[in-house]
Amino acid sequence: MYKRLKELMEDHDLTQSQISKYLNMSQTGYSKYETGENDVPTKILIELAKFYKTSVDYILELTNETKPYNKE
Repeated sequence: MYKRLKELMEDHDLTQSQISKYLNMSQTGYSKYETGENDVPTKILIELAKFYKTSVDYILELTNETKPYNKE
């Protein structure tokens, strides 16, 4: 999962500072998610999935499908 977070950030040409600002947290706090030092709370996973327009399963590496689930 941690590798996937970094890949998503890089694929979208973003910085940790930009993502942490979106999540209303410190850059250091977000960095600890990317390195695996801290577990990512469910609420943050959901926010990141929305931000990147993907699914939590993709972030968690349970699928390689980048498209979010259909809400129907």
